[in-house]
Amino acid sequence: MTAPKKLFVKTYGCQMNVYDSERMAEALAPAGYVTTQAAEEADLILLNTCHIREKAAEKVYSELGRLKPLKAANPRLKIGLAGCVAQAEGAEILARAPAVDLVVGPQSYHRLPALEARARAGARAVETEFPAEDKFDALPARPKARRGPTAFLTVQEGCDKFCSFCVVPYTRGAEASRPAARVLAEARDLVERGVREITLLGQNVNAYHGAAEGGEWSLARLIRALAAIDGLERIRYTTSHPCDMTDDLIAAHGEEPKLMPYLHLPVQSGSDRILKAMNRKHTAESYLRLIERLRAARPDILMSSDFIVGFPGETEEDFAETMALVEAVGYGQAFSFKYSARPGTPAAERPGLAAEVADHRLQRLQALLTKQAQAIQQAMVGREVTVLFEKAGRLPGQMAGKSEHLHAVHAEAPGMAPGALRRLRIVAANPHSLTGALLPETAPA
Repeated sequence: MTAPKKLFVKTYGCQMNVYDSERMAEALAPAGYVTTQAAEEADLILLNTCHIREKAAEKVYSELGRLKPLKAANPRLKIGLAGCVAQAEGAEILARAPAVDLVVGPQSYHRLPALEARARAGARAVETEFPAEDKFDALPARPKARRGPTAFLTVQEGCDKFCSFCVVPYTRGAEASRPAARVLAEARDLVERGVREITLLGQNVNAYHGAAEGGEWSLARLIRALAAIDGLERIRYTTSHPCDMTDDLIAAHGEEPKLMPYLHLPVQSGSDRILKAMNRKHTAESYLRLIERLRAARPDILMSSDFIVGFPGETEEDFAETMALVEAVGYGQAFSFKYSARPGTPAAERPGLAAEVADHRLQRLQALLTKQAQAIQQAMVGREVTVLFEKAGRLPGQMAGKSEHLHAVHAEAPGMAPGALRRLRIVAANPHSLTGALLPETAPA
């Protein structure tokens, strides 16, 4: 019997890359690969890269430098680069990094077995085109192994918005949605294997328009159909664009109890002048009215967002408008970054701000966002929440999970199994989590 080959995958960036890494491992399983957590024992190392963050490509080259000794020690080892950096810089990667044996873009990872075979035969294999076939159709059926209680599920890819700072339209392609029936089938399969919460993924997930019998479905229609699956207790989705926040999706937040009261809705800036320069196609006022409508539909919804500070041309007045918007909304979570140019994007051609100015603004914004998040966490003390336990905590007898609002919660729960949904009372707010106490279970009426 042939010994299995070992695959090590390192994932950078967004939740979609986490999902993609799982599917790449599944695609390579028929070629004899099993996953390992130790790069040192791998026969194939895949770096699944992200191009969103600053100096993404340089970080990949640094990682390749760290892996070079492993290849010298193991002549069988092959190294592959996947994801958005691979898509954007495939030819340059091969020129700069002789240790790389294969390069595959995010739309082509269903071709990994063939690329791996070419690499094993001694050729350097590259696939960074946007193939005509749907990669999801070409992937093997997902294995029936038991899973943890939460899972990501990609339903939409690509972007048609062309924000002036973003590479996604160039690395992931145009917006495309998976047919509703296939999404539902994958969701049912996940639930059969123990999943109780699914997060729907897309670069612009609320632009979902999947083919279905009788016409295309919106994301709201898909969510309502998913909610009918027995055993699926929670539904989330990310990431959304304000311009695709439709009436039926807003209504679903108020009408579908399985849709969790948490929404990540990036605004990027509170200045209309900067939003126009970013090609965001919404205004600060339209965003604030959207928040009002969401809170009218679901008063306890927790809002999260993304912010870019120091965008080319941003003035102190523009930044003050961002701070005013944050004050007006009150975020429970947020991600904020100093602008960094992405080669090939329109904004990269504009002169940036002085680093010290952008740094100072980012510090001020992050201080306000942290203050808001901590205040919201502190306000949870004394409230009852439902927690989906996912794993053991750091202390003996402790379990950790997430509340409806995506707060990390831990509690003493000896003997509790992952996947349990339990009511807790929050007894303490910590810097990055909540402490809860289990409430007695009540018999069903």
